[in-house]
Amino acid sequence: MEYEKMDISVELSGSVESIIYKNAESGYIVLNLDCEEGLVPVVGTLGDISEGERLELKGGWIASPKYGRQFKAVICERSRPQTEEEIAAYLGSGIIKGVGPSIARRIVAAFGTEALDILDNDCMQLTAIKGISADKALYIANEYKKITGVNEVIKFLKEYDISPAHAAGVWSRYEYDSVAQIKQNPFILCTSGIDIDFARADKMAAAMGFEADNENRVKAGIIYILRENANAGHTCLPKEKLRETACRYLGIEQKRFERCLGYCMGEELTVCCQMGEREFVYLPEYYEAEAYISKKLALMLKTSAEYEKDFSKEINGVEFSESITYEQLQRDAISACLTGSIFILTGGPGTGKTTTLNGVIRILKGMKKRILLCAPTGRAAKRMSDLTGENARTIHRLLEVDFNDRGELKFKRNEKNPLPADVVIVDEMSMVDTLLMNSLIKAIKPFCKLIMVGDFNQLPSVGAGNVLKDLISSKRIPTVELKEIFRQAAKSLIVTNAHRIVRGEFPVLDDRKNDFFFMKGETEEEIAQLVIQLAKQRLPATYGYSPIDDIQVLSPTKQGAAGTKELNKRLQEALNPPAKNKAELKFFDVVFRVGDKVMQIKNDYDIIWTKANEKGSGIFNGDIGIIRAVDRFSSNVTIDFEGRVAIYTLEMLRRLEHAYAVTVHKSQGSEYEAVIIPVTGYTNNLLYRNLLYTGVTRAKKLLILIGTQELVKTMVDNNRKMIRYSLLKQMLELEMRKTDIEE
Repeated sequence: MEYEKMDISVELSGSVESIIYKNAESGYIVLNLDCEEGLVPVVGTLGDISEGERLELKGGWIASPKYGRQFKAVICERSRPQTEEEIAAYLGSGIIKGVGPSIARRIVAAFGTEALDILDNDCMQLTAIKGISADKALYIANEYKKITGVNEVIKFLKEYDISPAHAAGVWSRYEYDSVAQIKQNPFILCTSGIDIDFARADKMAAAMGFEADNENRVKAGIIYILRENANAGHTCLPKEKLRETACRYLGIEQKRFERCLGYCMGEELTVCCQMGEREFVYLPEYYEAEAYISKKLALMLKTSAEYEKDFSKEINGVEFSESITYEQLQRDAISACLTGSIFILTGGPGTGKTTTLNGVIRILKGMKKRILLCAPTGRAAKRMSDLTGENARTIHRLLEVDFNDRGELKFKRNEKNPLPADVVIVDEMSMVDTLLMNSLIKAIKPFCKLIMVGDFNQLPSVGAGNVLKDLISSKRIPTVELKEIFRQAAKSLIVTNAHRIVRGEFPVLDDRKNDFFFMKGETEEEIAQLVIQLAKQRLPATYGYSPIDDIQVLSPTKQGAAGTKELNKRLQEALNPPAKNKAELKFFDVVFRVGDKVMQIKNDYDIIWTKANEKGSGIFNGDIGIIRAVDRFSSNVTIDFEGRVAIYTLEMLRRLEHAYAVTVHKSQGSEYEAVIIPVTGYTNNLLYRNLLYTGVTRAKKLLILIGTQELVKTMVDNNRKMIRYSLLKQMLELEMRKTDIEE
C-alpha cells in the first residue's frame, strides 16, 4: 500500500467505536475511533484493543488509494473507558469470555461509572446481579485484571519497539510481576512461550544498560545459538564449535563462556554429552529424544526373533494371487519384515519398495495382525493409501494431537496410552525428524513390530536430526536396500536418470522420446519465461495436463526471478488472472483469488474441515488446496484440500502461500504428474546432488529440467550432503553394546 508522506505530529483522543480488522500475531489493527473529528478510521500496530476503550493516539493522516483518508497511529496510550456507554461497550465487546452485551449492560446499570472499580477492588458485589455467581464474579474480575495487566506490559514493550503480540505470553508466565521481571532480566523474553528473537531482546538490554558479558545475556545467547542450529538440522553441537560461535557472536572471552555454560547445565537449560574424545552440547528436549529413541529401539531389537522363520510358503502365495514374481532381495526383505521387531526397507524409485511392502501387508493381514500405516505429511499419507489400498494417516493424526495447559503440542498416544497395533508401518522416513520420531517411538508397545520405509538419498527432514540415515549407518537395524530397477520402471528416463544422479553420474539430457527433458536457459529471466510458457500453454496443449491439478513447478529456492516467490506471482497472473466472475481478497500485498492454488505453511490443528459427511480438524504444513470461494463481505475464503473443505478467516490467510511453484524441500512426500524444475545459480549453496535427486523423483510421468548443463553438472558433482550433528547413531550403538554385555 502506497501512502503520501505522513506528518506524525497529530494527536487524537476518543473511544473505540468498532474493530474492523485485527491481527493477533502482529498486533496490527484497523478500527473506528469516535472523537472530536467524528468517526475516524485508524490503522496501526497497537495491540489487542477492544471496543469501548479510550485511546490517546499520536500519528498522522495518510491517503490510501483504496480506503481514502485514514489516521495512522504511531504512539498509543490507553485509558479506562469513562462513560457508562463506553464501559458497557468495552465489557460487552467479547474481551471477557462469557460476558456479552446483555451482562455488560446489567453491570453498568447496577454500578454506573464505578463498574470497573468494582471489578478491581470488590468483585463480590457483582453477585447482586441476577445470573452472576460468586465463581463467575471472581472469573470476570480476574480476566479484567489480566487484560489491564497485559496492557501495562504492552505499554512497556512498546518503548523498545517490541510487538504487542508478545505481551500475553509474558503475562501468562509472570502476571503482576511482568514488568519488574523484564527490567531485572530482559532475556526472559527469549524463553519458550514468549519467543522474542534474541537480537531484539539484546537491543533492549543494551538500551537498559546491560553489559556484554552479563550472565543472563550469555546464557540466553548460548540457548539462542543452539536453537538456531536446531532450526538448521542439528540436534547438538560440538562444544568447541559452540564456544567459538558464542565468543564471536556475543563478543565475550572463553572463560566467560565456560562459566555461563556451566550455569546453563546447572539450571538444566543445556545437557553436555561426552562421546569419545569430544563433548557435545544439547538443548534438553533433543538430548532426551535421542537418548529415549536409542534405548527403546535397543529394547525392541533385544526382543527380536533370533532365527529367521521360513516364510517361503506365504510369499509364494502372494506371488500366485497377485501374478507377480519377487526378486530374491525382495523375498529377503519380506522375510526380515515378518521376522524381526524392527526393519528398514530402503531403495530408490522403480526398485519395488511398494510391491514389497504390499506383500508384507498382505501376509500380516492373513496372520490377523493389527496394522497401522502412517507418513509424516498429509500428501505422503494419501499417496501411501493410494499405493497400498490401506488407510494411512499422518503421524500426528495417528498419535492424536492434544495440547497441555500452556497450549503446547502434545500427543494422547504415549507410553501410558500406546497405539492399539501389532505392526506400525512408517513411509517417507527421510522426512521424520528427531522429536517426531521420539513421540512415535513412545507410543509403540515394546513388542510391536516397527517397519520403516524410505529413501535415505532424499533430502533430510526439515526438523532437526537425520533419523533414517543414522539408523541405517548404525548397522544395528536390519535393513534391506533394493537396488535393481524393474524392467517396466527401467523404461522411464525419470527413474534411470534419478539413479544416475544419486550415483554421481551425469543424467541423459538428449533423449527427446522419453519422459525426461532438458531445456536450455541461460538467464533467470529466460528460465522464468520458459516455466510460464510450459505451464500455461505447451504442456497442456501437448499432453492435456491441467496447469493447476497436474503440473507442479519445483524450485530449489524462494528467491530470485526463478524462485518460488516471483514465479508464484507470475504464474498466478498467467494461469488465474483477475476476472469479473472471480472474487478475490487482498491480504497485505498478496491477492487470494477463486481458483488459486495455495499451500498451508504452518501446522494448524484447530482448522475445522468437512469432507462429505465427515468432519475433522487440522490442516498441516505442506497441504495444497484450491480456493473455491471468496466472500468479500465476511472476508472468508473457502479452500478445498483434496476433498477436505475448510473456511479461512482473513487473519488465517497469513498461514497460506500460493503453490503454483513450491520449493523442492516442500515437495517431499508428494508426487505430481508433471514437474518443471528451474535450475539457476542464484543460490550456489543449494546446488547439490540430493536436492536435484529429490526434485526429479517427485515426477510421475514427465520431468522438465531448465537451466544450463554446467549447473546440472555442478549439482550432480556436489555430493555435499548437509552435515548434521547428531549422536543418535552412537547412542544406539552404546545401548546395543550394553545389551550384548548383558547377554
